[in-house]
Amino acid sequence: MFSKLLKATTVALAASLASAQTFTDCDPTKRTDCPNRKAIGSKVVNIDFRKGKSDFFKEAVGTTLKYDSSLGAVFSIANENQAPTIGSNAYLFFGQVDVTVRAARGAGVVTSFVLQSDDLDEIDWEWLGGDNAQVQHNYFSKGCVETYDRGGFSPVADPINQFHTYTIKWTPEQLDWIIDGAVVRTLKNTGIEGCSGYPQSPMQIKLGTWVAGRKDAPQGTIDWAGGLTDFKNGPFDGYYQSLRIQDYMGGQNEATEYHYTDKSGKWESIKVVGGDGAAPKPSSTTSKAVSSTATTKSATTLSTVTQSVSSTASSDSEATSTDSSVTPTITDDIVSPGGANAAVTSNGPIPTGAAGVVAVNMGNMAAMGAAAFLGYLAL
Repeated sequence: MFSKLLKATTVALAASLASAQTFTDCDPTKRTDCPNRKAIGSKVVNIDFRKGKSDFFKEAVGTTLKYDSSLGAVFSIANENQAPTIGSNAYLFFGQVDVTVRAARGAGVVTSFVLQSDDLDEIDWEWLGGDNAQVQHNYFSKGCVETYDRGGFSPVADPINQFHTYTIKWTPEQLDWIIDGAVVRTLKNTGIEGCSGYPQSPMQIKLGTWVAGRKDAPQGTIDWAGGLTDFKNGPFDGYYQSLRIQDYMGGQNEATEYHYTDKSGKWESIKVVGGDGAAPKPSSTTSKAVSSTATTKSATTLSTVTQSVSSTASSDSEATSTDSSVTPTITDDIVSPGGANAAVTSNGPIPTGAAGVVAVNMGNMAAMGAAAFLGYLAL
């Protein structure tokens, strides 16, 4: 009976969420006529939304933003049909993005900071408006939605009422999610393929808010998002204050465009136009990442997960288990049954038994839809 229930729940949720899965207007792993994407290039981009609109981003259809001199770009939602979203006009091919953000409040409201490629590699930060103690991090490889066990949660102090800086630091060898300078999760590139494959193709930056607690949403999505959104308590505003963006350019010294030379989607096959014409350079890319990024605290380790020291972040000897300001690290390269990051859910440790399996599967599949919605919007 339980196996039938689990299968039915899995199929229903997967079907409903996959229908709104990440969007690409031309997937280079399926077509050979996709256009090259403009590179961010060697110049570090600093954006302060407190000074107003930035030409670095374009607004999705239906998006109208306001700008506040102290809070930054205001992403406001007054009804379930609104999903203010902006996307960058250029792509980075490995790099670091730091975003200072205050998440939107409200059960069912989601705030998302997403990196997404044309072949549907994806790296995410996501905040639930009814959860003022945690942030979710996730990744996808080539749009794979066959499994939903890659999402995890990390504690953060009052993300709805306080600004924090959330960082994605991404090299060919390693991916770090960082909160206020402390690494909270590390994903190693082990060469594995499939759903757990390593994100590795040039990515666009997307920022936005949307409603998961819609009346027509799947029940699993509504439950994950904290219930139906009550717009009598709205509008619900998320605030993006500033960004710092550095493109590592596949290890080249300069880049103007990124070109897929085949349908593999592997980073080694992607040509950096405007560079020296050579293939991407792993050692150069790593060196660039180390030399151009600030020292990052190592974080303490969850009791359920084995810690790995980041090879591209300097450890801070003061960041020990007695440092309550540092959040735990989730390490994906040493995997326990069900996935290392399955050790943390929005409600704490995974419940045991059949009910726990259903809860985790529903939560992970519902969570998949958050970043997916931003990808679904054609920017």
